[in-house]
Amino acid sequence: MGKPNRLHLFHGYGVEWEYMIVDRDTLAVKPITDEVLQALAGAGADEFVNGPITWSNELVMHVLELKCSVPTPDLVALQEQVEGNLRLLNGLLAEHNACLMPTAAHPWMNPATDTRLWPYGNREIYEKYDSLFNCSGHGWANLQSVHLNLPFYDDEEFAALHTAIRLVLPLLPALAASSPVLEGKRTAHMDERLVY
Repeated sequence: MGKPNRLHLFHGYGVEWEYMIVDRDTLAVKPITDEVLQALAGAGADEFVNGPITWSNELVMHVLELKCSVPTPDLVALQEQVEGNLRLLNGLLAEHNACLMPTAAHPWMNPATDTRLWPYGNREIYEKYDSLFNCSGHGWANLQSVHLNLPFYDDEEFAALHTAIRLVLPLLPALAASSPVLEGKRTAHMDERLVY
């Protein structure tokens, strides 16, 4: 058995986008991720593989994740693929009078009353998280994010990556701050999501 295919730094990227599904008219959270996935992949589906982009559930029923099916070296092609998937997804959501909401956190969602954990597939994992961390809060249930996964081949590449991240990391909260309002109230921070 050969070694797994290992990528060098910047030879491939894994990107994940988590989006909140909301009602098109009221923008209230709409926990229908299961209906969207089941319409495409069948009953009880936790994911739908659409070529280079995989759609999957998250911890809560109102969040859907799009991610690279495998790491990709071409971010330009990836952007086009994601845009096509977002058009398809928003078309499906329109049938439910729903759409995707941008920003880091829903400005008036009440996680204590609006949270519904994913009840299928890996639900035992989500139930365990909930028993340990109480997932009906802004830190778990009221979130949207983008993850950029960068591979490294060896210790030398890890050191270079770590150095670059240390330079950029302090700038990210200022660049990405988009949650100054939670539960309908102005907070003390432009990125209250980061506080949670």
